Amino acid sequence: MGLTYAKLTLTNLFGKQQIEVNALVDTGATFMCVTEEIALQLGFDTTEVTRQVVTLADGHQRKVPRIAPIEIAFENRSYITEAVVLGNEPLLGVIPMEAMDLVVHPRLQTLVINPLHPNYPVALAK
Repeated sequence: MGLTYAKLTLTNLFGKQQIEVNALVDTGATFMCVTEEIALQLGFDTTEVTRQVVTLADGHQRKVPRIAPIEIAFENRSYITEAVVLGNEPLLGVIPMEAMDLVVHPRLQTLVINPLHPNYPVALAK
């Protein structure tokens, strides 16, 4: 099995700046992660935002900038959330994937809309 990437549109809901990114889909990550460059393109000053403590894959913890509100759009789905500024490529974690009712198709290495709910997202409330 290899890596899965997805084309996403990210929008800063305050400044309305919008960019398309090719994000790594990571079912082991929690949040949407963006690079410093992407945060700046979206109009955020990462020195003036709140910070989030995150645990990295190697177990180390870091306090990183958290930008909000951003909208993440994929095909006919969108989700308003926050993102942490971290790493060298954008990364889509499980919170936005679950909220948009998206699933990873491992054999095809693609992100797809849940085929059980093609017209709108359905989320568990229990």
